[in-house]
Amino acid sequence: MFVQDLTPLGSLGLSALVAVVPLAVVLVLLGAVRAKAHHAALAGLVAALVVGAVAYRMPIGQAVSGALQGAVFGLFPILWIVVNALWVYRLTVRTGHFDVLRRSFGRISDDPRLQALIIAFCFGALMEALAGFGAPVAISAVMLVAVGFSPVRAAVVSLVANTAPVAFGAMGTPVVTLAQVTGLPLDQVSSIVGRQTPVLALFVPLLLVLIVDGRRGLRETWIPALTCGAAFGVVQFLASNHVSAQLADIAAALAGAAALVALPATRRAVPADVRAQALTGTATATADRPDERGEVVRAYLPYALIIVIFSLAQVPPVKKLLDTATWKFHWPGLDVHAPDGKAVSGNSFSLPFLNTGGTLVLLAGLITALALGIAGRTAVREWLATVAELRFAILTVAGVLALAYVMNLSGQTNTIGTFIAAAGAGLAFLSPVLGWFGVAVSGSDTSANALFGALQVAAAHQTGLPAPLLAAANSSGGVLGKMISPQNLTIACVAANLPGSEGRLLRKVLPWSVGLLVVLCLIVLGQSTPVLSWVLP
Repeated sequence: MFVQDLTPLGSLGLSALVAVVPLAVVLVLLGAVRAKAHHAALAGLVAALVVGAVAYRMPIGQAVSGALQGAVFGLFPILWIVVNALWVYRLTVRTGHFDVLRRSFGRISDDPRLQALIIAFCFGALMEALAGFGAPVAISAVMLVAVGFSPVRAAVVSLVANTAPVAFGAMGTPVVTLAQVTGLPLDQVSSIVGRQTPVLALFVPLLLVLIVDGRRGLRETWIPALTCGAAFGVVQFLASNHVSAQLADIAAALAGAAALVALPATRRAVPADVRAQALTGTATATADRPDERGEVVRAYLPYALIIVIFSLAQVPPVKKLLDTATWKFHWPGLDVHAPDGKAVSGNSFSLPFLNTGGTLVLLAGLITALALGIAGRTAVREWLATVAELRFAILTVAGVLALAYVMNLSGQTNTIGTFIAAAGAGLAFLSPVLGWFGVAVSGSDTSANALFGALQVAAAHQTGLPAPLLAAANSSGGVLGKMISPQNLTIACVAANLPGSEGRLLRKVLPWSVGLLVVLCLIVLGQSTPVLSWVLP
């Protein structure tokens, strides 16, 4: 049996400084040394194993077993959904229907600044609502490249856009998990998160048009950008507070797209020099020949199927039936206990074979193949080609999740969290940072909530701050760590065909991530005082 010690070096500060070494190794190798992502992930994993075994005195056998569990989790369900989402995309490309979809988006507006909003912010949010786990970044990036964006700009836009919807992504999984681990009512947690992330939704579309076309883009398209963000934010607030956390992102994404399409400025012709300046890719603009209605329907079919299948999977009887195919078992070689002596949840593992995003996307892909008349042999060949294309991404994600699990199980992550929680009254400002850090490591707001949610509540009770506020801040802060997560950076590189460019993307998106995090920290700080406490339910 291994019992976690949060201060193995005697001092919490010194222990936290040593505990952060594995994460620092990954970020330095990516951002400064410009190493390949899978090399950085494996180096970070080795560092986590060394720190866990030497400083935290975790038995090496259990540390390795924990790393294997993390790697398996990285493969299933995370990469399972990414592989199948990209496979569906490859099927539509092979049949030419993706070009139809691209032209359809192009006809809404030929302005690349607004196309970034339609594709990356609105459609990406819909994919986040239904799937999450990197699929929105992957699909948005390839679509932006297809309409003419340069690979780097497409990747950066997709990463930055994948923020506001994350807290309610994957049918509300992050906030549902947060409620479970904290013991707080889901409605309470959802309503507070729904009063934080909508503010980010106002800023993100403005940042996207700035990224695409600089100050000119902001000056000329701030009204559509603000309209889109406001519609998204208002509906996300209303749905999360008065309808359902599970439906918040679906409703918000559709509202943002509808507001943008309804705006007269969206259909205004854009000067050629704007397109030349904003787009440096090789794809052409909208074709002159209109596509037949049947072809347009078939082009949208895969994504319509995803919406329908994911929605049906949330119906209680269907969800219960799918859950029967979930295998839960004790992970071999692990016997880890928290400092209070209780066994940690990481000792067990769950494999949801049917009720998981990847399987549902796979089902949508199989139906798509039948509907589009794709031969079974061709569909299988495309799936295998997708796996081959993702081989380095698979290694990276498995390495990052293995690193995260070793840090979690050995106690390294809890040491860092406890150190931050010791900030006392300043915790209100720092609480989003904890969630940001958790997502940066694991790539998952759900994982960050599971890891730090209870810690935030415990710290709130110690400092006299509102527990629901800090718990919600953990999830809201986590959404801003998504764009700098090595896992997401790798997915963006693969989707945009930028092998080995993770460090380059990190340097481009890190300022936006930190800048928005500061804004959110100030919001949460204000909500903890009479300045903005009236905003809370």
